[in-house]
Amino acid sequence: MTPPTALTLDLDQLATHPGRVVIFADPDAPLPRAAKRCDRLSKGAVARAVGASDFAALAPGKGLTLAYPAGMAARALQIIRLPRKTTDEHLRKAGNSVGAAQGEDAALIALDTLPAREIALHASLRAYRYEAMKGSPKGPLGAFLFAVTDADGAKPALDDAQALAQSVHLVRDLVHAPANVLNTESFAAQIAGLSDLGLEVEILDRDEMDRLGMRALLAVAQGSDNPPKLAIMRWKGADGAPLCVLGKGVMFDTGGISLKPGAGMEEMTMDMGGAAVTVGLMQALALRKAPAHVIGLVGLVENMPDARAQRPGDIVRSMKGDMIEVINTDAEGRLVLCDMLHYAADRFKPRAMIDLATLTGAIIIALGHDRAGVFCNDDALAADILGAASAVGEGAWRMPLGAEYQRQIDSRIGDVKNTGGRPAGSCTAAAFLERFVPEGMPWAHLDIAGVALTKGDSAHAPKGASGWGVLTLDALIRAKFEG
Repeated sequence: MTPPTALTLDLDQLATHPGRVVIFADPDAPLPRAAKRCDRLSKGAVARAVGASDFAALAPGKGLTLAYPAGMAARALQIIRLPRKTTDEHLRKAGNSVGAAQGEDAALIALDTLPAREIALHASLRAYRYEAMKGSPKGPLGAFLFAVTDADGAKPALDDAQALAQSVHLVRDLVHAPANVLNTESFAAQIAGLSDLGLEVEILDRDEMDRLGMRALLAVAQGSDNPPKLAIMRWKGADGAPLCVLGKGVMFDTGGISLKPGAGMEEMTMDMGGAAVTVGLMQALALRKAPAHVIGLVGLVENMPDARAQRPGDIVRSMKGDMIEVINTDAEGRLVLCDMLHYAADRFKPRAMIDLATLTGAIIIALGHDRAGVFCNDDALAADILGAASAVGEGAWRMPLGAEYQRQIDSRIGDVKNTGGRPAGSCTAAAFLERFVPEGMPWAHLDIAGVALTKGDSAHAPKGASGWGVLTLDALIRAKFEG
């Protein structure tokens, strides 16, 4: 990903730039100076386009493209409708339009006095493709050149956008990577490399987790030849108790002995999506040198059917000491997270804990692919998360916790069952995790099963891995956990 560049707006460059030129206009206002220059160069084509009924019918942030405009060296001239009184949503959609049209050549975006960060961020987020596994990959996407009134003043905004976009792209790359390439060991090694950015990284292996008593997590991993890992990343940009962010990292999920249907199982490479978002977030905090104290933990396992694999009916002892009756080995992510939650709370004494997991298919039935489920034991934290998600344009919806869901997972022969059956499946999964959160500890569980990998374009991404969560959690940290 080529970092965006800030240039001082030179109207003469609009005529000579050979790639794509992007300008902005409002049909109810005079043409801005960059659009006016392009109109003069193209002998009135811009004014005709902006005055047309189909341009007026466009939603703010959408645009149309003139191919090989007369009087310009550009391959294309993209005209985006943007009202004079813009909102962040308008800017995000404009950035998406810019990014969706990006090819291998550079794009010159005539921002002039428009805010740079949102357009740059969302152009970079949308201009993404995963080519790592192709034998003949396409060339890299071209650079974004942002022509502004004050290039030096715009640079911090572009650097901030770059840190976030680069980290979201990392999440997408991780989620897309096949399980024979990205396994527990190679992922742990990649995480260890983040120490170059200033993160403190610690990797626990099977023996260390066994000594700690993490037998719920280890039970998931016992059927795989890929050894379990627990990666801990600390960014200490401030003093005081940390925020702990925890990610489920099931590198591939067959369902174990409770084997999943074969159709669609290839998508279970994305079952480490929570871990990927956690890693992407920690990278973003390090890149932008956030004044916050945040610890990210990811539990990396593979859930395979094998003679050594755990069975339905097994009972395993969690690190907390609760005896868990395994009803379904495909309800494995909560077994990974429950030990992580207890460990994080006990070792780090955090201000709050937030876990992310592609945990249940039930959340997709409830919310589809546009919103993550937010389960939270603290109203203020829930409001902060939902506010952050709304501010960055990522969909989220609060879901219920309650004693009725706890009763559904009471075990006759142990302390708790790992599933309460189909009714309220996402709620009982969250209720299971809640049992491993200390009394009084603010905690949120984000079920991202529906938003981590989509079959169509999502808010900021082409179809495939979205990277949902990095923007929301970064915004949350900026607003509530910095300073």
